[in-house]
Amino acid sequence: MAVTRHVDLLEPIDLSQHFGKVELYLGQVCQIAGISKMQLDYWTNKAQIPTKGKKQRIYDIHALETVMLIKQAKDKGLNLGAAIDAARTFRALPAQHAAE
Repeated sequence: MAVTRHVDLLEPIDLSQHFGKVELYLGQVCQIAGISKMQLDYWTNKAQIPTKGKKQRIYDIHALETVMLIKQAKDKGLNLGAAIDAARTFRALPAQHAAE
């Protein structure tokens, strides 16, 4: 019975409120985005995607979104330069327009 009372104290957690704290390593970003480490390294330099870390690059959630937008644009046939431009333009849109 004591366990039930403890469970009653818990409430659902809205993980979206914590996404800004997420930090991912290069390999994790590659796995999520479905690209190689060479691609990510090249795209990071070419698109000037901000990262943290000295010995190994660390990507925040916004950098991951940029990488995934570039991947999406590349998958739709854009060359890398156009994919980077499309990702930047999309990210600059107000949130309500981005969903349309």
